[in-house]
Amino acid sequence: MNKTQIQELLHHRDPYLMVSEVTKSNENEIESLKTFSGDEFFVKGHFPNAPVVPGAMIQELCTQTAGVLITKYHSPVKDYNSNKTKGWALGVLNKVQGAKYLSIVKPQGDLKAKVKLIDKMDNLFKFSAEVYQEDELKAKLKFSLVNISDDYLTGE
Repeated sequence: MNKTQIQELLHHRDPYLMVSEVTKSNENEIESLKTFSGDEFFVKGHFPNAPVVPGAMIQELCTQTAGVLITKYHSPVKDYNSNKTKGWALGVLNKVQGAKYLSIVKPQGDLKAKVKLIDKMDNLFKFSAEVYQEDELKAKLKFSLVNISDDYLTGE
């Protein structure tokens, strides 16, 4: 999936969209890439002259990747399109059960997220993820996402 196809499934947009490409997917597993430009907003002050990708943005890459899986395979709305469909916010972060950051991630090249659906209960989805850079395991995460009414997000 390319960026345009991803944006049909996610509400995220630049500069916050972390998923550059989806390379594999099925109803239980998905892999994505974040391709760094070197000019990402989140590394400009983290840390000057020694840029490092914040752990929160690594989590966000995994969360957005899982959101693509939910929207593509487990949407409560047929033919969901983030540009048109109203009534649902799909894949909202509910809980981070654990995150281990094993090594520093530099904002260069590609970052690969491998995300697996562990359990699904109604509109709650539990995931595990591994993040790689140049084939080196950089992080392991466990988290939950939920599908909710978009009224929660808009305050209506």
